[in-house]
Amino acid sequence: MVRPAVHFDPLGGTLHLRTRLKHLALTGAALAVVTASLPGAAVADSGDRGGHPSDRGLSAVIRYTEYGIPHIVAKDYANLGFGTGWAQAADQVCVLADGFLTVNGERSRYLGPDAAPDGSLSSAATNLSSDLYFRGVKDAGTVEELLGTPAPAGPSGDLKELMRGWAAGYNAWLRKNRITDPACAGADWVRPVSALDVARRGFAVSVLGGQGRAVDGITAARPPGAPPAATASASASSSGAVPDPDDAAAAAKELFAAENATMGSNAVAFSGATTANGRGLLLGNPHYPWQGGRRFWQSQQTIPGELNVSGASLLGTTVVNIGFNDKVAWSHTVATGVPLNLHQLTLSPGDPTSYLVDGRPERMTARTVTVPVKDGAPVTRTQWWTRYGPVVGGLGAQLPLPWTATTAYALNDPNAANLRGSDTALGFGKARSTRDVADALRRTQGLPWVNTIAADSAGHSYFSQSQVLPRITDELAQRCSTPLGRATYPASGVAVLDGSRSDCALGSDPDAVQPGVFGPARMPVLRDTPYVENSNDSAWLTNADRPLTGYERIFGTIATPRSLRTRGGVEDVSAMAARGDLTVADLQRQQFANRAPAGDLAAADVAAACPTALPDDPEACRVIGAWDRTVNTDSRGALLFDRFWRRLTGTVKPAELWRVPFSAADPVRTPHTVDTGTPGFAKALADAVAELRAAGIPLDAPLGQHQFVVRNGQRIPVSGGTESLGIWNKTESVWSAAGGGYVEVAHGTSHVQAVGWDGGRCPVARTLLSYSQSSNPASPHHSDQTRLYAGERWVTSRFCERDILRSPALRVVVVRG
Repeated sequence: MVRPAVHFDPLGGTLHLRTRLKHLALTGAALAVVTASLPGAAVADSGDRGGHPSDRGLSAVIRYTEYGIPHIVAKDYANLGFGTGWAQAADQVCVLADGFLTVNGERSRYLGPDAAPDGSLSSAATNLSSDLYFRGVKDAGTVEELLGTPAPAGPSGDLKELMRGWAAGYNAWLRKNRITDPACAGADWVRPVSALDVARRGFAVSVLGGQGRAVDGITAARPPGAPPAATASASASSSGAVPDPDDAAAAAKELFAAENATMGSNAVAFSGATTANGRGLLLGNPHYPWQGGRRFWQSQQTIPGELNVSGASLLGTTVVNIGFNDKVAWSHTVATGVPLNLHQLTLSPGDPTSYLVDGRPERMTARTVTVPVKDGAPVTRTQWWTRYGPVVGGLGAQLPLPWTATTAYALNDPNAANLRGSDTALGFGKARSTRDVADALRRTQGLPWVNTIAADSAGHSYFSQSQVLPRITDELAQRCSTPLGRATYPASGVAVLDGSRSDCALGSDPDAVQPGVFGPARMPVLRDTPYVENSNDSAWLTNADRPLTGYERIFGTIATPRSLRTRGGVEDVSAMAARGDLTVADLQRQQFANRAPAGDLAAADVAAACPTALPDDPEACRVIGAWDRTVNTDSRGALLFDRFWRRLTGTVKPAELWRVPFSAADPVRTPHTVDTGTPGFAKALADAVAELRAAGIPLDAPLGQHQFVVRNGQRIPVSGGTESLGIWNKTESVWSAAGGGYVEVAHGTSHVQAVGWDGGRCPVARTLLSYSQSSNPASPHHSDQTRLYAGERWVTSRFCERDILRSPALRVVVVRG
């Protein structure tokens, strides 16, 4: 371990930092750490002086503390990006390289056309579909145009410098290190990247909820009479009847339902009225994939006198997306706002690639895209674009949108003009209060698909559903919806507008930074209530005592049933607020309370009805009756109830599940009392029992024996439970009866932070990254935090300089281009 010859003061000025950096660089100790290995890598020849011209003169100091968390100090944004790109590459080079392969449309070239991407950057079912879309974006110069757009509609100069530095840092790491991760060691597709590649990755994240959701439908859409593409899915077929409105409404509702998503989250901010010291508290619990390119990665980023923020970044991004500083903490939850809409096109008679607007024909733009293919001939396809966006043959297999001789559908995604999300995050990182958080949202308007929940050291709480959404007002939907839209919009928020009328254009709000989207004044916002909470339902019950209303349907529903996770979360946090005297320790207890709201609502009724449903199986009835209604690793009966409840809720409609229906006057406690006489109840219970016994799993086995992950050959039991059970500490796992139960976590609790303040200069913060910093099994930080998570233990954040320098694991690395 090499320690710095001098201490750093992140609160000092740039000149002070330059002096320190120069002094450090000239010491023998610093020269030693320049050639020290980063986590999970062997360093190349330290005499290597080659490099990309853009990294000349760039440098940063990285101090690693426990669990491989880097604290990156640099003199400006380009150098901060350099250190961040280097450190991310050290932990996640293979995942990052895979993502850059995606956004450059080269997956088919290196990995073959038929394999499936990891789903982190789009919904594409195959590499070929992914490549056709992203190569089309590349050929069109979409991202270059956005980079050339002046701020605030385009990205700021600081963000561009971060992207330039990040690419240079990533490239410098590749140049100086040998890859040890077997996922890509020796792969010819791991190559240097440009700042433009970094921006392309940011674009992909921005359109995840819009064009990214419809990649297969965009790339396989064909005009009638054209031969179908070999990659066309049923959803993108060019033949077929007009969609049935009722079927389409049901499909759209299912497609955008939070319970079916691979991303979610909980977050709660408490105001000073509820806390022990009058200062705010924040608990953030994002639910994200445990594998692939949508993982979080922890760091602290510091430019002395300019920025000092700690938290988690989505891989490949240059900023802290969810985090805290010495005054403010924030988190995000995936929002219910629908970031796309459709325009139903009336086609010109005899020409299916021309459409009418106010009776005048307008030709579609053909984008011909060619994708190189491994061991095969290049594939060329044509995509069709309109004034509204691309023609789309469907939104997933559930919602086909056939292109006929008279009708086609174009997808509008306003986030395809939004490269501002990282500027929003930068604004949060520099905020000194929740008012500054609100100001950053107003200035940048960059968040495509999340809510923001924040607290500050002065005791303020804040919620905002500030999304980049199509400006679909209820009045516009009422006036301009097609018959299909009149069904889909109320059911799901997916508007289908008449594309043949110019008076159905989306229009603009005066305070919006781009045309066709809502301005900040139209967003649901709640300030300074005792608590604000969101668990992926709409903004309506952000605080159960202060319901939010008055927003347009596209933002979400009002006075409709809430998920069990929302109901359980509101019960918990409202009780905490009422009790008062809250501290960070209370947030930590809430994260791992592992209460199962479904069990509290239904387990007693199930146990009472069990002898009738299973007259010959008293053991199953006993196990359910004795279950403690939690999903701790030692909970007996949790696994049996979970497998039963999944079956029951998967086959019985919500309206038929409960004896007492939902009431908008009592939305947290209704519906309730499970209807044990409903058809399917006895079968679901019997099937769950039979499943466990066939797998050799005792009905009363502790949950942790059969809900685990395997890291380097060792089982690590994990607590938590599923969306259907309403668990705050969400764990959506992969079931393998032959493997012994739930053998891997697909998505769920990821980067957790519990943050408060005590009046000193340093925030009081506890964090956890459930799947750890590195995907590389050779890294010491591949599973260290996973073991912490399994033991429900936390990392004490080292934010202030004195705490960083006191770390027993401190390791200092000076990185240069």
